[in-house]
Amino acid sequence: MGFTTRVGALAAETGGLLLAASCAGCDRPGIVLCDSCRVALTARPRDVRTPGGLRVRAALDLDGPAASCIRRLKGAGQTALGRPLGAALSAVLLPAVGPGVWVIPVPTSRAAFRRRGYRVPELLVRSAGAEPQRVLALTRQVRDQRELSAVARADNLRGAMRARRRGLGAPAIVVDDVVTTGATLDEASRALVAAGFVVAGVVALAATPMSARSG
Repeated sequence: MGFTTRVGALAAETGGLLLAASCAGCDRPGIVLCDSCRVALTARPRDVRTPGGLRVRAALDLDGPAASCIRRLKGAGQTALGRPLGAALSAVLLPAVGPGVWVIPVPTSRAAFRRRGYRVPELLVRSAGAEPQRVLALTRQVRDQRELSAVARADNLRGAMRARRRGLGAPAIVVDDVVTTGATLDEASRALVAAGFVVAGVVALAATPMSARSG
């Protein structure tokens, strides 16, 4: 196959992929992310509170195009969405990061990592322009949180995380992709404090409209 033929085949393949694609935010055909949905991913920070009283700074509401894009990132392997979603996260993450501050994502279960092949919170942190520190680990298998009530989520996660190193008083920013009840962030913060870290801030990409109460 000559060079011109190969270029033509590549162009045809690329065009075919675009035609098969649909906007991650609104399903408009022939585009991966349309301009209006890209604008909808512009950060609109708000504060929510976890059951334990932590203030969480969330970049987006988990509805509309933001919810659709996050579902595609987490469930359909569309890691290219990490770039616009990471840009939104950067609005709440980077102002909290300073010298000596550890950026610590919540841990990803082994089952979720095997299913996706990547850790969503870590991907988002990198896309936001920060370096994630893989400090937290799950100490046991936990149930899927999606179908659990707020009380059941807290019970499911209580004591389920540990820090794999000592903090020695280092400040840490805890990062999650989505806040629903806040139970995950409460448990992550508990484990870090137990290991000697100082939780200096808690941020998330998005918070559900019915998530932990507004601050």
